[in-house]
Amino acid sequence: MAKFGEGDARWIVQERADGANVHNWHWAERDCLDWSRALLSKLLAGLPVLSGEGGLTLRTTTLDKLDGEAYVNIRKGKVIPGYELSLTLAWEADATTESGLVKVTGTAEVPYLADENADEDPELRITVRGDDGPLARRAKDAFIAHGKPLVIAKIRDYVAAMANGGPAKDEIDSKKISTKAAPAAVAPAPSVKVTAAPVQAPAAKEKKANGKDKEGFKTIEMTEKFNCRSKDIYEILMDDNRWKGFTQSNARISKDVGGQFSLFDGSITGVNEELQEGKLIVQKWRFGSWADGVHSTVSSMLKDIIMAVRYLIGMHPFGI
Repeated sequence: MAKFGEGDARWIVQERADGANVHNWHWAERDCLDWSRALLSKLLAGLPVLSGEGGLTLRTTTLDKLDGEAYVNIRKGKVIPGYELSLTLAWEADATTESGLVKVTGTAEVPYLADENADEDPELRITVRGDDGPLARRAKDAFIAHGKPLVIAKIRDYVAAMANGGPAKDEIDSKKISTKAAPAAVAPAPSVKVTAAPVQAPAAKEKKANGKDKEGFKTIEMTEKFNCRSKDIYEILMDDNRWKGFTQSNARISKDVGGQFSLFDGSITGVNEELQEGKLIVQKWRFGSWADGVHSTVSSMLKDIIMAVRYLIGMHPFGI
C-alpha cells in the first residue's frame, strides 16, 4: 500500500473546492435527534382525546422526555434510517364531580422505538400520577381506549418521515430531480440459478417482428453455489425480517402466489408469479425509476447438488 500522498492521483478521491458531495456518492450521516424531538413534540403534544364524553376532558400536554439516538445515513441517494429512542408523553384529564372539577395527570411511555421494529406498533405504557382512585382509573382506561390509538398513529408518521430521509428529505428529493437517468440496476443472484427476462410492453413486442430484441432489453442468466440446502435459500429470500437484517433496509414480502413484495425501502416492488417451496421463485420485479409498464421477470431456480466422494483405501507397503 502506498504511503499517504504517494498514490496515483487518478485513484484518489479528492474533496471538491465547494465541499459538495455530488449525488450523495460518499457516505453521509445526518444527526436527527434534535429534529426528532421537534417533530415528535409537534405530533404528540396537545392532542385532544376526549372533549366531555362521559364527563371527561382528556388531552396530551407535552413531550416530557426523549432519550436515545436518531440518524439518517445516505449513500448514493439511498436512505438508511437508524434510531433507538425512548420517550415520555404527559397527559391530563378533567372530570366534573359533585365536589367540583377534578384534575388527573399521567404519562404515556414508549420504552423502545427503533428502526428494527419499524413495521410494528411500539409498546405504550400508561400510568397515573398521584392517587390511583376510581376517577384516576377511569381516566387511565379512557386514555388506553381512545388516546393510545392516536399516539401510535402519530408515531407511525414519525417512522414514515425517517424512512423518507428525515431532515435530509428535501436534499434527497432535489438530487433525484437533478439526476437525468438512474443507472440500470442488476437484481441480486441469491439462488443456484437465476434468470431475469425483462417483459416488454405491448409496443415493444410489435418492434420485435424482425427477430431482434428491443434495444435495452436483455436476458441475464447467473449461477451461484452456496453451502446450504436449497430450502434454506428459499426461506431467506421469502422472509422479510431476514431481508431487513442483511440489507439494513425495510422490506415486506408476501409468501403467497399473487402476493406483493417491496424491497430496499420500496426501491423495488413486484408480485409473486409462481412459488414452489425449496425449488422455484418466479417474480415480477420493478425498480421505481423504470418507465411505466416495464418490469423484469426474475426466476430463481433452487437445486441441491449432492457430491459423492469415493475414498480408495489400500494397505500400506509396510503393513501399517
